[in-house]
Amino acid sequence: MMLLATRDQPTLEDFGSDVWWIVLIKIVGIFAVLVFMTLFAIVFERKVVARMQQRIGPNRVGPRGYLQSLADGLKLAFKEDIMPALADKPVYFLAPVIATIPAFLAFSVIPLGPSVSIFGQVTPLQLTDAPIGVLIVLACSAMGVYGIVLAGWASGSTYPLLGGLRSAAQMVSYEIAMGLSIVAVFLYAGSMSTSEIVAGQADGNQLSFFGWEFTGPSWNAILLPVSFIIYVIAVVGETNRAPFDLPEAESELVGGFHTEYSSLKFALFFLAEYVNMVTVSALAATLFLGGWRAPWPISIWDGANTGWWPLLWFFLKVVIALFVFIWLRGTLPRLRYDQFMRFGWKVLVPTALLWILVVATMRTVSREADLSTGEVALYVGVPAAIVVLAGLLLASRSANRDTRLMAEQASAGEIHATDPEPDVLPPAGPRRRATGAPKRAEGGFPVPPMDLRVPPSPRIRRQPVASDGATVVSTGRRGSTTMKEDGDV
Repeated sequence: MMLLATRDQPTLEDFGSDVWWIVLIKIVGIFAVLVFMTLFAIVFERKVVARMQQRIGPNRVGPRGYLQSLADGLKLAFKEDIMPALADKPVYFLAPVIATIPAFLAFSVIPLGPSVSIFGQVTPLQLTDAPIGVLIVLACSAMGVYGIVLAGWASGSTYPLLGGLRSAAQMVSYEIAMGLSIVAVFLYAGSMSTSEIVAGQADGNQLSFFGWEFTGPSWNAILLPVSFIIYVIAVVGETNRAPFDLPEAESELVGGFHTEYSSLKFALFFLAEYVNMVTVSALAATLFLGGWRAPWPISIWDGANTGWWPLLWFFLKVVIALFVFIWLRGTLPRLRYDQFMRFGWKVLVPTALLWILVVATMRTVSREADLSTGEVALYVGVPAAIVVLAGLLLASRSANRDTRLMAEQASAGEIHATDPEPDVLPPAGPRRRATGAPKRAEGGFPVPPMDLRVPPSPRIRRQPVASDGATVVSTGRRGSTTMKEDGDV
């Protein structure tokens, strides 16, 4: 196999003319890369979190435990597949598929490198591209919400339904902030094509500051820092990762929307989550970190951005972005749901809209008034920054007004810590089946329905029967006696 590199920068005209076997190689290659990156990300996460917590981590399967994620995948494949009796079977089966397929499709427009020659055929290291390539990624991420909502609804259980609704609200909310964060990138690049956005970050940005000409950085993460910060925060919430993993808050919703899933169906949800992490990391590298182009000072080398070397720079950026995901999980506590949604709608979305207005104003003033970059920053950027900081200060004081007044009253002795707190819990509700045992709702905590039924395991020879005649799933012990329900005598 002879692979010869070329120096061509891919453009939109280079796509759509590949022979069928080149397209097939690209499809299989992208699928293999995403599966490998998922296995790598699982081991990488466990190793990094173990290092942060000063423990060993996986070290048994394979050399230094690097095959642990492969063993986990095989374990999931051989687990027993249980379907709840009240589940909507077709939707229950299709939900993990709907969640996984868009995660793979989104990677089809990510540029991995320049044009290369494979068996004499010159082709870009990218499956396809379009004038609205970035919108394809957003559309695929939006389709993944359907799989999560349908999984929670089709399980026929309360906790998965609550987890699915919560996850849908979270993903939609933060997807809006993520979409608004990249509008400024479109304004600078003048295109929504991923390959052209990478090309726009190729050379240094020529800047003039009151007559002083110099070459500045070209990465959008430096030129548009607010967009980059909003994007980083939004994708953490959009992928349901800690500290924004509210749909999977074990103390509230058990496992979230996939509580009733097991075996390969659960593995598909697991795969979709990590593939989404890789996809948003690759999109961050494409939009803000120069794509597959080498960072400085490696870019000084003439051959750094030719051949197959750009694959190395691209995946190094993706791994660094994955490390940020893991770093946040290992350091930050989980937020409350109301704080999380308030932050998304009242902070990220307004900030992104205001930033779009500032960037559009600066671009228009620079073009129409023929001003230098320094003059635009002085006359537009500085006043806008002052207005934004003043607005944030006033909003912070207004939001913390009640807390500040209570603190002042407490310091003056008007509020005593020994005062009894009001009773805000609902009254204790009755059990569904009276067995004479203490009520499960003792203390006023709401209790979900207890009538969820799952089919018994076919491996159990003798099926235990409860006192009311309903089939009860035992713990898996063969030949066990009839099980008694909680509270039966």
